[in-house]
Amino acid sequence: MELRLDVRELEPPVPLERILEALEELPADDWLRVVHSREPYPLYSMLREMDFTWRTKWQSNICVILIWHVGSPPPDSIGKEL
Repeated sequence: MELRLDVRELEPPVPLERILEALEELPADDWLRVVHSREPYPLYSMLREMDFTWRTKWQSNICVILIWHVGSPPPDSIGKEL
């Protein structure tokens, strides 16, 4: 199941905090879709340490990041548009 989080209107460090909070409660076979106004580079090393996988894609001026647990099947939309 997909959980969605839109952090475009939030000022740093609130987007990172909200993403990490959402990931703490993310069930094993679910994924998080984050809509962001910029690419959150500091998040990526944290995701590696927390055993998450992700894909990032820019759509116009919006950064969309799909995040899921390592070892879980990737979200259905990975092969399609993010």
